Amino acid sequence: MTVKHPGASLARNAGVEDELVLSPSTEIAWIEVIQKMESVYADLVHSQVQVEEKNAALEEAQQFIRSVLMSMTDVLVVCDLQARIQQVNRALEELTGRQEAELRGKPLVSLFTDDSLSHAAHFKERLLTTAIVDCEVSIIGHDGSAVPLAMNCSNRYDYDGGLVGMVLIGRPVGELQRAYRDLNTAHEELKQTQLQLVHSEKMASLGRLVAGVAHELNNPISFVFGNMHALQGYGERINRYLSAVDEGMAPERLRTLRDELRIGRILSDMPSLIEGTLEGAERVRDIVQDLRRYSTSQKESASRFDLPDIIRTATQWVIKACRVKPEIVYDMPDTVTVTGRKGHVHQILINLVQNAVDVMEDQKEPRMTVSCRVSESFAEVAVHDSGPGITEEAFTKLFDPFYTTKPVGKGTGLGLSISYGLAMDLGGELKARNHPLGGAIFTLALPLGGHD
Repeated sequence: MTVKHPGASLARNAGVEDELVLSPSTEIAWIEVIQKMESVYADLVHSQVQVEEKNAALEEAQQFIRSVLMSMTDVLVVCDLQARIQQVNRALEELTGRQEAELRGKPLVSLFTDDSLSHAAHFKERLLTTAIVDCEVSIIGHDGSAVPLAMNCSNRYDYDGGLVGMVLIGRPVGELQRAYRDLNTAHEELKQTQLQLVHSEKMASLGRLVAGVAHELNNPISFVFGNMHALQGYGERINRYLSAVDEGMAPERLRTLRDELRIGRILSDMPSLIEGTLEGAERVRDIVQDLRRYSTSQKESASRFDLPDIIRTATQWVIKACRVKPEIVYDMPDTVTVTGRKGHVHQILINLVQNAVDVMEDQKEPRMTVSCRVSESFAEVAVHDSGPGITEEAFTKLFDPFYTTKPVGKGTGLGLSISYGLAMDLGGELKARNHPLGGAIFTLALPLGGHD
């Protein structure tokens, strides 16, 4: 191998340029140097490729993070430990009308209105102990107005876990308030719809009971009418006798007239007639009050009432309107005092009795047992019918709105659902099960002391 080299020993040949003649050992050394340079160059190229790939990945990650930050609808602010702004997102830029380049390095408090400066100034101190959640502050909007925000603030740490600043995320309170208003409006509409459904079901049930209630009213009204007819005749005879007294009729003739008109019998009979008439009128009044309480859509206040009396009234209303009268067996104490909404209890019992009557409609000898038991703090009313019982499929949907096993036109599917809701409102519970000997049992549990 020969190379030109100005500092090497030269061997001159006539007519030939000077050439560098290397010794074998020197030639080997040069080969090793060149190989080493090639290896270093290859490593350098490989490292450069890796750096370029990592740089591309880093740029892609930064672009992704940037796009996420810019797409956020919530305001985002990143600060250092001195509460100087390091980064913001587009939502804040649009809200304040100031670009990130303009805000970078500015104090965090420069974003807030005067009445929120006290909150902003203490963010760092509060972060040392706990995160800040839903702190209401106001920032200066692009038109100089105050924009209320629900601000959350948390610590920001570096790779080694050291505290390097804080991150603030805020949502305009106006959006939250609008969402709350929409939610509240939907809730109120749902409540009104529920009340309308309850009232509609009550009216439908009341329509089915009209015949029974009319019969229930007919008895005391007929009694009052008969008594008043008798009192009218008695009044005529008393007036005739008093007229004779006023005319100065002789005592002997007055005694004869008194016996003829049976004034003594009238006087002895009138107290019982008046008492019976008042009793009949009071019975009419009670039935009308029950009807008004049952049909009203307004919320009834709690009161003390006799549960067995309500059970009998509700049962009679339903049974007297039925085409086929089932045998009714009562198994309950003479009196059980309960505090609650009487009208709601009345409606639940009417629905349970009506449901029991409906499932026994095709039976030759329908039979229904209505019982009442009292525990330490609850009264339980059970309605047991002799029907076919509840199917396994129906058990899972029994209290669902609009679910019914009745033919079209014979049931709304709301009775049991509404009764279940009313029982819960009363602080009680409505359950259903099949009896081992046949038929279904619906049990209403009511707290004796009432429920707010």
